[in-house]
Amino acid sequence: MWRVWLLFDPRRALVALFAFLFVLALLIHFILLSTERYNWFEGASIMPAPAATPSSMTTTP
Repeated sequence: MWRVWLLFDPRRALVALFAFLFVLALLIHFILLSTERYNWFEGASIMPAPAATPSSMTTTP
């Protein structure tokens, strides 16, 4: 494994890795912002909770 690091400079490799992960995180967040469901800036409409059914309101003694 140490021979791999002879081919690559560890500082440049880590900087490139962190830059790639940062760009990937930005891309994922912008994709989510472009959807209606996951857009937290424009306040997507919150769906109301489903109404309780009569069978779930009955209790057994």
